[in-house]
Order: sequence, then C-alpha cells, then structure tokens
Amino acid sequence: MKKISTLLLIFFLMLFSCKNKQERTKPLVEKITESVYASGIIKSKNQYQVFSIVNGIIEEIIAKEGDLIKRNDPILRLQNVSSKLNAANAKLAVDLANFNSNGDKLNELKANIDFAKTKLKNDSALYARQKNLWAQQIGTQNDLEFRELAYKNSITNYETANLRYKDSKKQLDFSAQQAKNNFEITRSVENDFIVKSETDGRVYSILKEKGELLSPQSPVAIIGDANDFIIELQVDEYDITKIKIGQKIILSLDSYKGKVFEAQVIKINTIMNEKTRSFIITGEFTIKPPVIYPNLTVEANIIIQSKESALTIPRNYLIDDEFVLNEKKEKINVTVGLMDYKKVEILSGIKASDIILKPLK
Repeated sequence: MKKISTLLLIFFLMLFSCKNKQERTKPLVEKITESVYASGIIKSKNQYQVFSIVNGIIEEIIAKEGDLIKRNDPILRLQNVSSKLNAANAKLAVDLANFNSNGDKLNELKANIDFAKTKLKNDSALYARQKNLWAQQIGTQNDLEFRELAYKNSITNYETANLRYKDSKKQLDFSAQQAKNNFEITRSVENDFIVKSETDGRVYSILKEKGELLSPQSPVAIIGDANDFIIELQVDEYDITKIKIGQKIILSLDSYKGKVFEAQVIKINTIMNEKTRSFIITGEFTIKPPVIYPNLTVEANIIIQSKESALTIPRNYLIDDEFVLNEKKEKINVTVGLMDYKKVEILSGIKASDIILKPLK
C-alpha cells in the first residue's frame, strides 16, 4: 500500500511538472508580410441601377438578363395612351401650321401686294403726265391735285399690303414653330415612357415584371460593363491609414476554392460608413478568374509591406506588444516591426541565438 502511494505521488509530481513547463523557441530569420484583411464583393465596372423618370404600368420588357446592350437601347416600355394622343394632336397642329404658312391666306396677301404695286405704277404715270400738262398750262389745278392724291394713296396702299404680308408671315411662322416645339416636347415626354440604357454593357438583372406599376423610386434593372470588373472591399477604420493607392491585393473566392488571384488598390473612399465603422476600398484585377459575375463574395489581404529576411518570433510569445521572456523568465524590452496573424518582426532587444519562453496564461 505504501509502495502504491509513493508511485501515485511520483506520477502527480511528474504531471504537475509537465503542466508547468513553459514552451520555448528561438527567433527565426525568414520572410514576413504585413497585410490588412478585408472582405467584399465583385462588381461590374460602371455598374449602376436603372430608374424610370415617370410613373406607369410596364407594358413590355424588351431586354433580357444577360443581353449585351448599347447606349440608348430600350430596356422596357410603359403604357402611355394619353401621351400618344397628345403627340398625335401636336403633330396635327404642326401640319395645320405648315398648311397655313403655305396656304391661301398668304397667297391672297401676295395678290394684294401685286395689285397695289400695279396701281402704284399706273397712278405714278398719270400723276407725272398731269404735271407735264400743268406745266404747259393744260388742265386744271384740281386735276393735278387729284392725281397727286391718288399717287400718294397708292404708295400708302402698297406699303400697307407689304406690312400685312410680313406681319401675317411672321405670325404664321411663329405659330408653326410653336407647334413644332410643342410636338417635340410631347414626343420627348413620349420617349420618357421608354426606359433606355445609359451605357454600353450587359443586362445583369431585370428587377420588374410586365404589368407591374413602376415609379421613379424603384430600380428597373442593373447594367454594367460586360468584361471589366472591380472589387469593392470593406476595411476597418483601425486599418484604413495603412492603405495606399497601388498596394497589392491577394484574393480568394468561394467560387474558386484553393485558388488565389491578384489585384491592386485603385481608389479609397474617404468617407466612413458609420454603421459598420469601415471604409470602401476599390481594387482592379491584375490576375483575374476566367469567369466572373457581379456580387461574387471575396476575401482579401491588402499587402502593406514585406521583408525577405526578418528576425521573427510567434506573436503569442509577445507580451503587451513590447516584451518577451528570456530563459530566466525576465521581461526583455523589444522593438517590433512588421506583423502578420502568426508572427512578428523583432527589430531590437534579442538575437537569433536567444531562447525565449511562451508566456503562461
């Protein structure tokens, strides 16, 4: 019984000794890369939501999801019976105005001008003849004054006929132009009932169905570039000051398990999202997947800086980001450099030959 007790005592002492034995390691000289983690989605370049500018019921959906589309190509059409009637009335007004501009009224006024001109010539000749007769003491003073008055009246009538023609022509031209403007306005409003694409690209999504009531507040479709894609990443506010344009991005996608792709930072949105406390970073592929679709999720590491040869230790050996334990369990002050999620660079305080202890929890 005494022998068993002794063996149990030795076993527990050994077990206690193993539990209190601290892990130890030596610094290693190796490559280290500091990066910032980010997650996000892939978007088509120039991707945007299409909106209608008028209310209406969808009469026809013209474009289909996946279609390649050109700028100003129609996507869908809304019902616009009243607009069509207004356009027809405006066209009738244009035709009427054009008819009036070239119609009987102006022809009548032109005839009046020709008549007044002929009468003016005749009265002018009679007046000149009467003056010659009067100079020869032939005729009476009353005859001369009568011919002079008739001549002056003919001048006035000719000028009046020209003014009437010009005024009528101006009024008819104004009415015709006004009718044309109204027609163009009506036709423009009619075009508002056809929702069109603003860019060349691909229709990635149609968000409405035929017969639905559409308002300017509801998106109709999503359109973007067919072949060019960007990455939108969310970066925590804690890391945003480390991000710079041109930094390399290492990407992984759920759609391509085990494969890595590359991109670079091309834009930093400088306004923080207050709800998520994060910033939007835009990246552009330098090595991209063979097939990409909008809204694929990505996980990324943005490379801040790296060193090919650095003195490193595991991060869990670091105490309060500035101390390590030596073999004597003494705290040694160290200066740290680059960090990744597993290891940290040591710039000063210990050497590659030193042994350090892992802190006990």
